[in-house]
Amino acid sequence: MAGNNPPTDPLVTTERVYAAREMAAEDGVDLLVFTPGSDLRYLSGYNAHAMERLTALAVPRQGEPFLVVPRLEAPMVDAGPAGALGLELLAWDETDDPFALLAGAATGRLGTTPARVAVGGRTWAEHALGIQRALPGSALELANPIVDRLRMVKSAAEVEELAAAGAAIDRVHARMAEWLRVGRTEAEVGADIAAAILEEGHVGVDFTIVGSGPNGASPHHELSDRAIGAGDLVVVDIGGVTATGYRSDCTRTYVVGGSADDEVAEWYGVLHAAQRAATEAVRPGVTAEQIDEAARAVIRDAGWGEHFIHRTGHGIGLDTHEAPYIVEGNALPLSPGMAFSVEPGIYLAGRCGARIEDIVVCTEDGVRVLNEVSRELVELAG
Repeated sequence: MAGNNPPTDPLVTTERVYAAREMAAEDGVDLLVFTPGSDLRYLSGYNAHAMERLTALAVPRQGEPFLVVPRLEAPMVDAGPAGALGLELLAWDETDDPFALLAGAATGRLGTTPARVAVGGRTWAEHALGIQRALPGSALELANPIVDRLRMVKSAAEVEELAAAGAAIDRVHARMAEWLRVGRTEAEVGADIAAAILEEGHVGVDFTIVGSGPNGASPHHELSDRAIGAGDLVVVDIGGVTATGYRSDCTRTYVVGGSADDEVAEWYGVLHAAQRAATEAVRPGVTAEQIDEAARAVIRDAGWGEHFIHRTGHGIGLDTHEAPYIVEGNALPLSPGMAFSVEPGIYLAGRCGARIEDIVVCTEDGVRVLNEVSRELVELAG
């Protein structure tokens, strides 16, 4: 069965799945298999719930791609974006072996048992092993090298979704004075921020990091019952997910109930300069590791290099963290449409920390920054 309506959503196109098929053939991969997750949503438009029942998009290197779905979900799938793409649905009943169904359909299209089968990187082990058992003699590998090449370069429609998500999270940061006050706990502030993320246009909260005082030196600090003190630096790293699945991610640092002392003002100025240098370095042909070095060099040359303890950035799209990764050792040249964070930080263990993070997009002639809220060290009366 397949939908009768032509696809109208520019975020879900048949070109994606056929491009994946072409890349698989070029790389000598016989079969791609994607189970519920962002890869499946990207290629088919189906935002499936991961569970024990097998749902999978199979893309053989020749012949048409197809979806294997539980019969109870087939009407819903057919009525959605995947049906609009015209993908064939192979529905299985509760007493069927869905892995055998997938293997038989793939082998039929290929004319032989696939030798190389690539699965999405976040496929559940029970599903990956089930596929392998149904295709004895096949070598199982990751599909990331193929699908990441597609997902790294955003279409114009995807960039606008990221821009809308960025504007929404900017509106949350612009309201921070409503919640960041002396005596309130990180958990209390985090709850208010989470509610605002939904109020300002997201449909889900991805994460809320509120690191006050010494907790700001832990980049992935979880909310705690620590009360914010007068003069504390507070790192606020927040993100959400929009109705179309695209993500926001933006970090700003605040001073609550006081002013930054001279030392903090000095090294925060270094951090600000590093974030600006890395952003301004973004353009086609520059490598991911060169962007990392642009930020790192400013911090290192000012004597704070040992306190910058993570990569400069990560790609973003249907996942908050995806390729490309802006880190030393990644010689990937940037291309127009690549979207990623630029987020250097300085962390003084046991004392405090700061981070500035924007989402940026490489354009034909430079960079587009998707976050506009102030990058200064904002002082809140508290």
